[in-house]
Amino acid sequence: MAYLLGVDTGGTYTDAVVLDDTKQRVVASAKALTSRPDLALGVGAAIDAALTKAGVAARDIAMVSLSTTLATNALVEGQGGRIALVFIGFDAAELTRAGLQDALRGDPVIALAGGHSHAGVEAAALDLAGLQVALAALDAGITGFAVAASFATRNPAHEIAVRDMIRDLTGLPVTCSHELSSALGGPKRALTAVLNARLIGMIDGLITACETHLATCGVTARLMVVRGDGALVSAAVAREKPIETILSGPAASIAGASWLTKQTDALVSDIGGTTTDVCLLRDGRPMIDPAGARVGPFRTMVEAVAMRTTGLGGDSEVHVTEGLTAALRLGPRRLMPIALAATQFPDLVHQALDRALASGVPASDGGQFVLPLWRVLPQGLDAREQAVAQRLVDGPLRLGQAVQTRMENPALGRLIGRGLVMLAGVTPSDASHVQGMQDVWDSDAATKALTLFARRRTGGGQQIAPDAQTLARMIIDQLTAQTVDCLLQAAFAEDGRDWPDPAAMAQHPLAQAGLDRHRGIVRIDMALALPVIGLGASARAYYGAVGTRLGTEMLVPDHADVANAIGAVVGQVQMQASGTVTSPGAGAFKVHLAGDVQSYSSRDAALSAIRDALTAQATAAARGAGVEDISLHVAQDITEVDVEGQPMFIEAKIRVTAQGRPRIAAG
Repeated sequence: MAYLLGVDTGGTYTDAVVLDDTKQRVVASAKALTSRPDLALGVGAAIDAALTKAGVAARDIAMVSLSTTLATNALVEGQGGRIALVFIGFDAAELTRAGLQDALRGDPVIALAGGHSHAGVEAAALDLAGLQVALAALDAGITGFAVAASFATRNPAHEIAVRDMIRDLTGLPVTCSHELSSALGGPKRALTAVLNARLIGMIDGLITACETHLATCGVTARLMVVRGDGALVSAAVAREKPIETILSGPAASIAGASWLTKQTDALVSDIGGTTTDVCLLRDGRPMIDPAGARVGPFRTMVEAVAMRTTGLGGDSEVHVTEGLTAALRLGPRRLMPIALAATQFPDLVHQALDRALASGVPASDGGQFVLPLWRVLPQGLDAREQAVAQRLVDGPLRLGQAVQTRMENPALGRLIGRGLVMLAGVTPSDASHVQGMQDVWDSDAATKALTLFARRRTGGGQQIAPDAQTLARMIIDQLTAQTVDCLLQAAFAEDGRDWPDPAAMAQHPLAQAGLDRHRGIVRIDMALALPVIGLGASARAYYGAVGTRLGTEMLVPDHADVANAIGAVVGQVQMQASGTVTSPGAGAFKVHLAGDVQSYSSRDAALSAIRDALTAQATAAARGAGVEDISLHVAQDITEVDVEGQPMFIEAKIRVTAQGRPRIAAG
């Protein structure tokens, strides 16, 4: 028999599942808490538990595949390493385009002369001397570099030269924009490179943790990683291009949802600890976003499933909105639930909550705790960051103890953004413990935390809730409302009718009246026309009310809590190579490949050459990923204009896709 091992690392849980590839059935599954900063602990615990429950020997595992939401969560929450952008041949104003300035979050920019023209001709000499000076002036704490040059997809020479110098002088990882996309649009390519550079350390750590544990327990099978479009790639590719793993977990969940339910047309809603991801399943396949994956506020150049990702999950932060009446809002930041924190630090959490409850007044810090996530006190901190970090050296503290002045609040925000500390506070997971919907963690601590939170005041001076049970119901109702909103937005966006603004339509009073089944002088009904497949560890607890509100069938299949891990091993390898042919003048044709520019005297010769080169590149990548039976698909988009009755060649974009199932050796 051939057994497959799927692993999915999310913000809260790491899941592992063993599948019998011959009988196409789930043999066993297991969960473990995602462990930070040492991801190996959670990965190892989940894998070991799944193999033990399955009764399968390590040598019988024929393939391992990994999916993750860590990259997606990091972008939604504004986390990741501190990077520097080398910006070559661009005006300063270009930094304000495509969300690039927001993505940088104050990280340094090294602006250099250089870059190329649309035809791939050098526009200005590259200032390598200036780069050397700028690198020497950077402060400590930089974890990687992003390099973007003007028209690098037409000629990547300047990006390559800068990359080589940075690696020689710093030894740090470097992401070049031309390696991530062959499309034009410098600022958007730069944005994608910045996000990739920010994620490298995180994804490398996860893959290393998985590989190390597999080797320790005797699994010798190849490790694959799920890309954002649902395809499988080798671990080496994922390490180099971690940006391609954004929406990896959601893409795997779509494959898992289809495999588990056999549905071909449905909305899939996957609730995790940090995000809710909604995607349309049509004809058994997820829709692909042609404009590039959007995660949080950023539109990247990464091809991925057309997923609407919202910062709403079981561990979302609970906010009290301003106003005279009590109203709540969830997310987008993830907190460690108080119920979970109390299982890890029982004395600290219970004693602090008891003291706060005894005072009889609302806690000024909301009853939150600050948890350090480092092994060694981090370097490169400014004075205020250092002051906060130093107080946390001996372990977690109440928020009011960790941050002692208003000026230190931004410093704490930066530490959270860099993934160095985490907040624990009230979340929907705590509310579900109070309501008895979950009991995996400390329900007493959750009740204390919600009792304390309920004492907070509205703008009218009233408590937001009389007790923990009432507040818990309010939080769960709000999660239902925001989930319904996510699904309605996705439905309007994918409906086929040209709705002007899906978000506005979902929140329109007529839509809300329809969901209320309004019966007045006017009768209004509204419902989804497709079933919803609910996935995630908490889907069964929360999603019944969502289906009722939307007037549709809610399917929560068996193994819905590990659908991502299942989807990770039922996909195919899909390797792509793309390039462009341009014509700078009559009888001149240039082939632009990832690391080369070649000239030809005829259109047909250029097209033939680029197809051959891309086919060889995609095929080699697929074979390297373990595919033997390769299926090739060539897509080309040729732009020509008619001039006096004769076609004039402008540009051709060619993409070759090599795909197939990775080789699975039966045990």
